[in-house]
Amino acid sequence: MARVRYIGAEPVTVPELGRTVQPDEIVEVPDARFEGYVCQPTAWEGIEEPKDDKPSSAKKTTPVAKAPEKKEG
Repeated sequence: MARVRYIGAEPVTVPELGRTVQPDEIVEVPDARFEGYVCQPTAWEGIEEPKDDKPSSAKKTTPVAKAPEKKEG
């Protein structure tokens, strides 16, 4: 979850969060929706950006050294 601060002057109801957010309050928002908040710079300020965590099940590969090519001679 990402975090944003509401910088508006009056409380605002945020249906996505299911509650009212007070001025200067920091709230957690879904990572995928972070840009939807911070693109409104007169109302929201980014505090903690979404994490770029990749699933730990992603397969990591290790480079393998190739054998030198045989030269005929």
